[in-house]
Parts: sequence; structure tokens; C-alpha cells
Amino acid sequence: MKEKEFIHLCQPDSCKSCGACCGLYNYADSRRESLLLRLRRRTELFRNTVKGKGDLAAFSDMIRKAESQDKLYEVIYCCEYLGFLDNEEKRVGCLLHPLQNDGVDLRDVSFYGRELCDGHFCPSYHHLSREEKQSLINIIDDWYLYGLCVTDIDIVKEYFRFISEGICEVPDPERLCEGKLREIALAFFSLKVSWPFRSPESNRFGKYYFDGSQYMISHIDYDSLGAERSRYDKIFLSLSSRFTSLEELKEAEDTIQRNIDEFISCYCEKC
Repeated sequence: MKEKEFIHLCQPDSCKSCGACCGLYNYADSRRESLLLRLRRRTELFRNTVKGKGDLAAFSDMIRKAESQDKLYEVIYCCEYLGFLDNEEKRVGCLLHPLQNDGVDLRDVSFYGRELCDGHFCPSYHHLSREEKQSLINIIDDWYLYGLCVTDIDIVKEYFRFISEGICEVPDPERLCEGKLREIALAFFSLKVSWPFRSPESNRFGKYYFDGSQYMISHIDYDSLGAERSRYDKIFLSLSSRFTSLEELKEAEDTIQRNIDEFISCYCEKC
């Protein structure tokens, strides 16, 4: 990856960041309010009790005893050293990082170790285009929603594919920094947390469902609904959808189509 093309998805700016690779969304209870309390408490504990490397074992033990360790997928490790990096609680990240400890790198004590943590890049770095990355960064200023979306390659690529087909070009990320266009796109990506047709199954995460140490890709049974496979199938799976009737499916399709149509209209009108 050429330096001029590099966009740092983990910590893109001062308004948000992503902690998905540290297992943030792998807790059985990964609701925003639950993760907020989890991160807030461990950040406060870290700042109050960790003065050096010798205090880390006790910190880890306290966290593991105080927090639920129930996971969606047992194989994915949930790092206890993930917390808030700022007092405003806008950015999640590694509490062991040297930027958090006066230049001292404490990551060797973590499960993955300093070398792996320092050099890991998630699939989104490789599969999202530069325009898709920058657009998402410009649209979302919220750690919880940003992490859910930036790691969901399907929902990002599908949305911008439909948009590009409608405007006959790749949307300019700079036009998504503010204004009506940004509001429309943000409304779409916010469906990750407000989608009314989300499956009630607790072991679902996007298009995946989990069974202990295994994960499978979910599918929507369109035949049982008397329908063809939706053109928005990948988006529906990213939203953990489950439809109980043809009417629900059509309502879901209309919701996505209205947003795309509104974006295209606004983009073409330069609003």
C-alpha cells in the first residue's frame, strides 16, 4: 500500500476510532450502553491503578473478575486493555500504547503482543477503496457506529455501489463532510443500530451467526416469503435482518430505496 493512499481506519481523527479487532463487538452483550460502561470503568481503573508494567497483571485479574466474559465467538479474544483514549470518550483504543503511557510501550503483556498489535490491518484496509474509506470517515463521528460500519465491508461497498450507479460516478468524499448529503448517508449507516427488522437472536452479528467456536453465514429464505432474492440482500444480511412476511420485506426494500433515491437526488442537485 503506497503511503499516499494510506488512510488510518483505526484512529482516523479526534472524533472516533475503531476497537473491533480487540474484540469490542464480540461480547455477548455488545449494546452501546453496555460497552460504554465497560470501557469507562476499565479506563478509570487503569488510570487509577496502573503506574507501571508491574501493575498490569493485577489490573487484568480485576477486569476479568468484574466483567462478564460471555462472548459471541469463543475463538476471538476480547482484550481487557481496550478503553477510552480521551476524557470526552470519543475514541476507543489501546491503554497499553506508548502514546497513552508517556512513551512507554506496554503492549508486550497483551494477548496478541506488541508486534501483532502494531502491524495488524483488518480486511477493510484492503477491500474498501480510498473513496469509500474517506467517505465513511467524513460521514460518521461516533466510535460505536463507526466501528460497526467500517468493519462491515458489504454494507459500505453495496451502499456506495448503488449510489455510484445512480449518479454515474464515484461520490466525492469531500461533499460528505457536512450538510444534507451527510445527513442522508448517516441515516443509512445508522440503520446498523436502529434497523426494525433485526433478528432477535442474540448470537447474530451482521451476516454471521455464532455457535461457540464456530461461525456461519446467515441467509434469508426468500422462497418462504414468496419472493425473489432482493437486490439489497447483502445490505439486509449486514443489518442482521429477519423477515416474517412479504410485506416486511417490501417495507425494508422501500426504506433502503428511499434513502438511496434521496441521496442521488440531493447529489445531482448539489444540495
